[in-house]
Amino acid sequence: MTFPPQDDGLTAERCYRHPDRETLLRCGSCERPICTDCAVVTPVGARCHECAGVPTGAARVVAGARSGVGISLTIALIVVNVVAFIFEYIRAGNGPIDTQLLFDMGGMFGPAVADGEWWRLITAGFLHGGTIHIALNMLALWFVGTALEDGIGALPMAVVYLSSVLWGSAGAVLLDPMAVTVGASGGVFGLMGALVVVARQRGLHEVTRSVLVVVGLNLVFTFAVPGISVGGHIGGLLGGAVAAFALMDGGRVRRVTAPATAAAVVLVLGAAVAVGLYFASHPLESRVAAVAGHADTAFVASAPGVRHGDR
Repeated sequence: MTFPPQDDGLTAERCYRHPDRETLLRCGSCERPICTDCAVVTPVGARCHECAGVPTGAARVVAGARSGVGISLTIALIVVNVVAFIFEYIRAGNGPIDTQLLFDMGGMFGPAVADGEWWRLITAGFLHGGTIHIALNMLALWFVGTALEDGIGALPMAVVYLSSVLWGSAGAVLLDPMAVTVGASGGVFGLMGALVVVARQRGLHEVTRSVLVVVGLNLVFTFAVPGISVGGHIGGLLGGAVAAFALMDGGRVRRVTAPATAAAVVLVLGAAVAVGLYFASHPLESRVAAVAGHADTAFVASAPGVRHGDR
């Protein structure tokens, strides 16, 4: 014998944020159907995110940055740059932060890299030639870094930043092998390149266009203002974009520890080091001819003898 289903008066609805989920819950304020993931327990009952005051969408990103969520790596990078700059001032004493000091502290210089000082490919990205130089770079790093870190996480962003710094150094060695080059803007350019890749893959067309405009304006500034490392900026931009391509899969961030992703990351980073070392040891003949016998003329920037903005 069969019995017809008893009508208890309850009809399952679908969550307003997740249409694929059936639910019997409703927000106690606006009465929209909500699933258990969207229900926020309050002293007066279950509420949806909007009625409970939980930010969503673009507001969530802004609130996350303000509350310290998704910005720990960005803050750490800024702290490292500022601490390095403090050490520059301490070593300078009463004198200026000049070419010799920046070289001694790890500034990018092709012949030194060719002699085995490969670590300059990294350390140069954390040195700066003056207060305005570091202030502008850290301001840019804050805005771009917080946006990207919130979107893809700290570890993927660390990979992107390292790739940007290394490829920025490779670009600086390629175009300015005889100049001492320092600065974090190659890394910042790389973060912007990665932000374009991430936004495009996730279908955020307005964000993509906005970031491209910013990149374009910065490139105009790069080519128009003397003393800025063109190779460092372009190298960093390409390095960040390529790293983002290696880490993203249709808008989803791949696990960095996955074998295929890890192999791609190692390839991108290793290629940057290899290119930097190669061009340090084999500088372009045209470039060498331009600076042969005039090494000091390659040291041009607002801080005497320094190429700014290469990272």
